[in-house]
Amino acid sequence: MTSNSTTNLRPTQPRAPIELVLFDLLTALLDSWTLWNSVAGSEHMGRTWRMAYLKATYGCGSYRPYEELVAEAAIEVGLGRQAAAELEARWSELQPWAEAKAVLAALKPHYKLGVVTNCSERLGHIAADLLGVPFDVVVTSEKAGFYKPDPAPYRMALEMLGVAPANAVFVAGSAYDLFGTEKVGLPTIWHNRIGLTAPPGAPAPLLTRPTLESLPADLSSIPVVA
Repeated sequence: MTSNSTTNLRPTQPRAPIELVLFDLLTALLDSWTLWNSVAGSEHMGRTWRMAYLKATYGCGSYRPYEELVAEAAIEVGLGRQAAAELEARWSELQPWAEAKAVLAALKPHYKLGVVTNCSERLGHIAADLLGVPFDVVVTSEKAGFYKPDPAPYRMALEMLGVAPANAVFVAGSAYDLFGTEKVGLPTIWHNRIGLTAPPGAPAPLLTRPTLESLPADLSSIPVVA
């Protein structure tokens, strides 16, 4: 099921000043769907493979090699291990969403920026470098030892920069992130690019947006404690 609605849920209580904006990488900032579909040979098979992989990472908890999970998911849906090898070989073909670089450039003078991603160290840093903006922190699941939505990756990013959850915002690409960010007390904006439906029981995001274009204005309009 999909939903293309845009939700504007302004916070009712003032919040601490925002110092840090953290992002999911492979869905919120990068269009990883198109590459997966290309490798799989169709949108249907690409999404089927991607969902099998996402289910594995969300249920994994403690880190297992990212590349192994991707390969296991490819085998599970009938694509074979060679699909995972091709995806890895073409990893640098990942493309940022059209407005992502401009939005990051607009935010950089005003906030610390970081990434928290379900990925290996090697592939995570390759992907982060495609944005062309120097991040203040990049936390991969391999580095944290756990896959999101376990709280550990989000907490590691905050602790590495010495920023309290109340002084940060997370921009999610998947509503599953909301389960983890709520445990950390990290306000979350859901960049729901392809119109997915949130899973049952998912906490409500601060805002839901179909693109990143309004993010600078959204952040600046969040009421802060005087």
